[in-house]
Amino acid sequence: MVYSARAAVATSHPLASVTAIDMLRRGGNAVDAAIAAIAVQCVVEPHQTGIGGDCFALYMPKGATAPIGLSGAGRAPAAANPAWYAGQGITELALDSPHSVTVPGAVAGWCRLLADHGRLSLGDVLEPAIRCARDGYVVQPVVGLDWSMEAPILAGHKMAASVFLPEGRPIPAGAMHRQPLLAATLDILARDGHDGFYAGAVAADMVECLRAHGGLHSLQDFADARADYVSAISTRYKGYDILELPPSGQGLAALMMLNVLDGMDLSDPAVSEADRIHILAELAKLAYHHRDHLFGDPDFAATPVRELLSPDWAEFARGRIDMSRAAAPTVWPEVTQRDTVYACVIDEDGNAISFINSLFHSFGSRIMAPRTGVLFHNRGAQFSLVAGHPNAIAGGKRPLHTLIPGMVMKDGACIAPFGVMGGPYQAAGHAELLSNILDLGMDVQQALDAPRSFAYRGVLNVERQPDAGLIENLRARGHDARWSPTMIGGGQIIWRDPQSGVLAAASDPRKDGCALGL
Repeated sequence: MVYSARAAVATSHPLASVTAIDMLRRGGNAVDAAIAAIAVQCVVEPHQTGIGGDCFALYMPKGATAPIGLSGAGRAPAAANPAWYAGQGITELALDSPHSVTVPGAVAGWCRLLADHGRLSLGDVLEPAIRCARDGYVVQPVVGLDWSMEAPILAGHKMAASVFLPEGRPIPAGAMHRQPLLAATLDILARDGHDGFYAGAVAADMVECLRAHGGLHSLQDFADARADYVSAISTRYKGYDILELPPSGQGLAALMMLNVLDGMDLSDPAVSEADRIHILAELAKLAYHHRDHLFGDPDFAATPVRELLSPDWAEFARGRIDMSRAAAPTVWPEVTQRDTVYACVIDEDGNAISFINSLFHSFGSRIMAPRTGVLFHNRGAQFSLVAGHPNAIAGGKRPLHTLIPGMVMKDGACIAPFGVMGGPYQAAGHAELLSNILDLGMDVQQALDAPRSFAYRGVLNVERQPDAGLIENLRARGHDARWSPTMIGGGQIIWRDPQSGVLAAASDPRKDGCALGL
């Protein structure tokens, strides 16, 4: 954990953390620092994020009473609809299909947030990322490990493989890597802003590439790209207000879990680690089951947010938890059915930002525009092809998103911007992280270090820990429990002491990053 009296940053990559600090030293604020850090990560963590992805943020200016929510979620092409896919015999949106690519929203989000709330120019903010892409960067240990593990998925994608598998091999940790095409594109973006990406030669290259792969994208789809400000949703947990972005993100699922936990005492010594994992697993199954049946783009579907955050739903969920037995999830009968990087910054003025940017799966769709070096995400794979489903694909629609920046507030002031990486784990991860801090009394670094568990799609993965009988205990309750073959997620958090103002910043040891302070 890093303490600071002035300002603090935490990201999943050391170059990104240093970049954020440099932006603050140059007179930038939290917005400038976060976007600069994320832009660097779009170069140096290419499997996790990129300018061909999406972004989301919660920004709390000093003196404000509520954070500003930003949705940089990309939209499906205007020509997309379930009937067209059915007519083509397409029954699922494959992860490497052009149909999994929505118009990237990250750049639109950066440009809007920076123009409205930053201090520095886009050129200043993007300069470190341009330098990394043009001059090269050293691949860090966790990035190198991930790169080597994910190399086989790139082999069949000629353009992406030429950049990320030169000579047919992944770039190992400790080696230099350059992305000159991406550097040139970032240079255009730095000069021309939003239109440098969504119009002109860059947009033409992206559209031509996607259409050549069979996509439905048009230049007009890119010209229509925008990022939207949205109002945060919240719940009360152990005396704090926890804020998330509304659907189409899954932050509502995190709040649903916290609502239930708020009526339980996980700090009781009688609650064993197996009990705690069991409770979190049961809650995750319930919350995610509701997510998959009810969440969608609010422009197209009305997610019952108020009902799902009600005391009645929390009581229903608590009543479903049998401490001796795992149960199958079910949707509450009272409602009608209808791989990522993160950065947080608190600057010297007290402005705070929680920012997340992603390609979704590792290396996204693996489709790369040949002249611009833009690697496209595959967030559209989250769409349903079932007509009438709240998350059914439609022209101009945003898919269900796993990306969720979080923020803790108390008495109208920001206490902590925080985020947890790991795709679908993020909602459960928010609940687990905050429970570690507010129920178990861990400091923020301990809370990130602690072993994790995640129940998803019928399997309960648990990170290894000394209790050898833990898995057997969980299996006896009916869970398909197993030691997780990989680390679960990542995360960063900065916690501000409301009395002293001292900042405690932490970065997850599962990633290469670090926390730094001024």
